[in-house]
Amino acid sequence: VCTQKELLPCQSLPDNLLFQLLGLSIATLSTVTHYGLRFTLLSNISLESNAYRVIHHTAFYFGICLSMTLILAALLSSAATVRESQCLTAMGFFCFALAFCGLVPAACWRYTHSTEVEESMMDVYDLVYEEVRRNASSFRRHELTAIHEAFLCCGKHSPFGDTANIEHKTCPSSQVRDAGQDCLQEIRNFLKKHMDFVSIPLGITIGFTVYGMILTSFLWFSIHFSSSLDRKGKYILR
Repeated sequence: VCTQKELLPCQSLPDNLLFQLLGLSIATLSTVTHYGLRFTLLSNISLESNAYRVIHHTAFYFGICLSMTLILAALLSSAATVRESQCLTAMGFFCFALAFCGLVPAACWRYTHSTEVEESMMDVYDLVYEEVRRNASSFRRHELTAIHEAFLCCGKHSPFGDTANIEHKTCPSSQVRDAGQDCLQEIRNFLKKHMDFVSIPLGITIGFTVYGMILTSFLWFSIHFSSSLDRKGKYILR
């Protein structure tokens, strides 16, 4: 139960806890995406000239930095509320503003460059597939088999018409027997589902950072103008 004296800290604790949970969720999503089997497999296979490896690592570091910024903002807001510190409140606002300035370009990039990520992932598969088709390299064949097993797909439609031998050597037996999914289509579908899922926490985080900036602004002005939330005054009965 909160008394009038403790009203502001008690009201802010649920909000700050929510920001911390949101930051931990983003860190978890970034880690799962970065170290997920399918993403890691294509990243390790891709060449230096392919943009996918850069995108893969950039997305991970951006997610970790964003989660740390949100957690730091929540901790600063909690400390500012308890100590009624304008400096800590301003630092909390700066962290929320920093997160917001990073989230908006990320959201725009997600909708304007989604095809770039998709094409870079499919280029990795095309490279491995064509090298196996031309050279029958044992090393590349092992990588192609790993992709087929990870994505549960089998080969691709090729204009050369000589893919049956490759598919029998590199596809899981169940995929060969059941005429498995085209790998390029499977990669496209997988990435679309993942990007749609990422858009949900991205939008939620943008909304909460705006809410955090409004909350810290209100707190700063309340402390600055010694409003009714001020609990440092002395009272004298007359």
